[in-house]
Amino acid sequence: MILAAAIVFPIAVGLWLLAAGRTLTRAAAWGLSVAVASGALVLTVAAIATDSAVDRPWVDRLGLSLALGIDGISAPLLVLTAAVGVLVTVLARSHLPEGGAPSTYLGAVLLATGGALATFAARDAILFFVAFELVLIPVWLLIHRFGDSRDEAARRDAGLRFVLFTVTGSVLMLVGILTLVTAAGTSRLDELVTAGADLPLGTQTLVAALLTIGLAVKVPVFPLHTWLPAAHTTAPTGGSVILAAVLLKMGTYGLVRLPLASVPDGFARVAPLLAVLAVVGILWGGLVCLVEPEAKRLIAYSSVAHMGFVVLGLASGTVVGVQAALIGNIAHGVVSALLFVVVGGLKERWGAVRLDAPLPALREYAPRLGFVLILGLAAGLGLPGLAGFWGEVAAVYSAWVSDLGPGSLLKVCAALAALGAVLAAAYTLRVARLLWVGEAAVPADPPGASETVGAERAVLAVLVVATVAIGLVPHLVWSVTLADVTAVMGR
Repeated sequence: MILAAAIVFPIAVGLWLLAAGRTLTRAAAWGLSVAVASGALVLTVAAIATDSAVDRPWVDRLGLSLALGIDGISAPLLVLTAAVGVLVTVLARSHLPEGGAPSTYLGAVLLATGGALATFAARDAILFFVAFELVLIPVWLLIHRFGDSRDEAARRDAGLRFVLFTVTGSVLMLVGILTLVTAAGTSRLDELVTAGADLPLGTQTLVAALLTIGLAVKVPVFPLHTWLPAAHTTAPTGGSVILAAVLLKMGTYGLVRLPLASVPDGFARVAPLLAVLAVVGILWGGLVCLVEPEAKRLIAYSSVAHMGFVVLGLASGTVVGVQAALIGNIAHGVVSALLFVVVGGLKERWGAVRLDAPLPALREYAPRLGFVLILGLAAGLGLPGLAGFWGEVAAVYSAWVSDLGPGSLLKVCAALAALGAVLAAAYTLRVARLLWVGEAAVPADPPGASETVGAERAVLAVLVVATVAIGLVPHLVWSVTLADVTAVMGR
């Protein structure tokens, strides 16, 4: 029951903090949350090491079960989720947003962590949906309640967009899951891999279209991405980290588990269009980043571009493409978390980080923070030796060698995606020039241009190590995922 404990522990404590933890002091709430998140990480690693699983009846009349398990596809995402939960709770020591009691914020973080762990461990399609929806509630709370207190209208707009888009995606996903489960006669993901593949092509195509559109909202895929920049811009630093490193990964994981694995022939018919939209997102995100004046919003649009590479890999329908998507997921989670911690910290110090106004030169006033920023930007543009490189290169290659789609459609997509990498280099240099090099007109001792301190420094150190480690040793991820990816794609 180790896996069940890793999931139930943060959910139970998170709910208690939300419901009855207001009497706790800030120090007590923080200490409890760090202890629970750390325990969840230890239990998650132990569950992976021992191949822990749970299979208990849930709703007998419908044939549903509480089935939880771990394989090579879910294991890296479980570790990422649990680790992010620890980092966000630790970061709350120095970055605790206004808007409510500390216990409310920390409870939402723990609830989102536990729900995401349940999502990645679910081995039943209905349980996957329920766990997915559980995560949306605390994430909405982080955006709507603890978002930027200086712009209440923007905070409400971001919360409303998040609800409208994600609920619409959830409805489509639920209809697709119910159609698949009814036609296949089972809701267990392991059985759907074979039962779904035997369905008529028309049914497979319908299910694949519903699931792909529903999950594309969560990723998000262009043009269903407009909720993400607003959410990132107003969310607190910890909320942005959870959004980028956890919530978006649930969308791409769902694409692997449901349409790609369960209805492969139907997914093959919608994959070319998905690849085209992914490439449009790569190019659109890059072009917007060239002119976007708000730093957090720029990172949000860069996430749309980076997740486009992940989706392109999945749409290629190849083992290499799925491998590229999985390592791209992990890399984006680490790198985006690093950048949001840096920029979010600067926003708290300065009130705003706008690239259309003179900014302090971080290389002079905060050299350690400036180094971390440059490392994150370099990883984001796909510099060899850092985390972002492998997923993007392998995704472009997988699209080039794929035989899906009419004519040379995916080869064109691969070429345009490579152009997107050039755009990434351009907007990265723009941010580095304006924020790292800075402007000469800034006073000699600008207010708030301080180095990282305490918890922020510890969190950034972990993310820097992870960024370099994944870049230098990609088999940390690929050696875990390869066998299960090959098995799924082979079936």
